[in-house]
Amino acid sequence: MVLLQRRVLFVCLGNICRSPLAEGAFRHQVKQAGLEEQIYVDSAGTANWHRGKNPDIRSIQTAKKHGIDISHQEARQLGEDDFEKFHYIIAMDATNFSSIQAKAPYLHTATVRLLLEDVQKDVPDPYYGGNEGFDEVYDLVRDGTYNLLQEIREEMEPTEI
Repeated sequence: MVLLQRRVLFVCLGNICRSPLAEGAFRHQVKQAGLEEQIYVDSAGTANWHRGKNPDIRSIQTAKKHGIDISHQEARQLGEDDFEKFHYIIAMDATNFSSIQAKAPYLHTATVRLLLEDVQKDVPDPYYGGNEGFDEVYDLVRDGTYNLLQEIREEMEPTEI
């Protein structure tokens, strides 16, 4: 039996607040599930304003409160090749979902969706607010990524032929 690695990309606007927290929370859950070899995780932004920068210090501090280190992450911009490299491209909100769709090549293999599409809710951008906004974002991405992991695990279950 061959297990194909699933590749998941979380996307927000600048790749310094929401998507780094989603990447960190999901990576933590993947590690706890013992699936590091089967699931690859990354994040990106639709804009290039922060390319090469570490996550916002408030994101780093929020993740650290939950035992997750995201300080090593570097912001990057979503590229056309990501639509072939990743199985899932997960948007944090409807605006970024639209931006992702606009950047997508005509034919691509990635599934593009909202993180919280099952509850029809956006992950709000905490950038211009206080620390409590980052705590709210963490709670949302933790729950959303947990559900995503369950979906991927079900998909990865071997089926009888």
